[in-house]
Amino acid sequence: MSMSLTRRQPIDPGHYGIAQEDLPPMEQGRFDPRDWFKPATGSDAPDTSTPPGLRPLELEIGSGKGTFLAQHAGLYPDVNFLGIEWAKSFCRYAADRARRHKLENVRLLRCDADLFIRHYVPDHIFSQVHIYFPDPWPKKRHHKRRLVQADFLRQLHRVLVPAAEPDTTGGENAGGPRIHIATDHVDYFEWMQEHAAQVADIFDRRPFVSPRSAGEGELVGTNFERKYRKEGRPFHGMILVKRP
Repeated sequence: MSMSLTRRQPIDPGHYGIAQEDLPPMEQGRFDPRDWFKPATGSDAPDTSTPPGLRPLELEIGSGKGTFLAQHAGLYPDVNFLGIEWAKSFCRYAADRARRHKLENVRLLRCDADLFIRHYVPDHIFSQVHIYFPDPWPKKRHHKRRLVQADFLRQLHRVLVPAAEPDTTGGENAGGPRIHIATDHVDYFEWMQEHAAQVADIFDRRPFVSPRSAGEGELVGTNFERKYRKEGRPFHGMILVKRP
């Protein structure tokens, strides 16, 4: 799946963009990405992230051009959002978008999400994880490349904050660390359900609830969704709530 960039002005990621080569050597072990949200040197923004972790931190995997973050982060100024995107042009565009919207609670990382989660992220960091329209890798021989797999869901369980008590509502603002997943690909959604069933010991599955930032009639409101909606594709989603 690919989408073109239409912005013609120069791209300036500023301090909102972080590249994989900027990460510390892997042999140094895991580090706290919440440090990235301290105001940049020379910034007029108040230092509200000292000590790191003062704000909840949410993760979006596969941010694309940053549409979800641009819409959503502004509604939650007391929450920090880290977006991961592998495509360099998209990641730079999304970081530039955050800069233009002055979203100091957003950072974009160009990195392989699986590598970052497994080798760099410490335990109990994220309050929520968003995975919207990941690459379905439709050919059977490529299924092993699919992001949503039981083993990876267990990794996400590790990096989600502890669940304090049972969550029985499943709403967007309901208590409980969770993973939001959405796709337009029927076969991939069946795969997701199978792998979600394999982690039922640590996650409770709930119906998908659209975020506040979604437009009327939208599931999430990403660029991919808006493109596919015009094609008449159906959408599927679920929420996995971390069990206490």
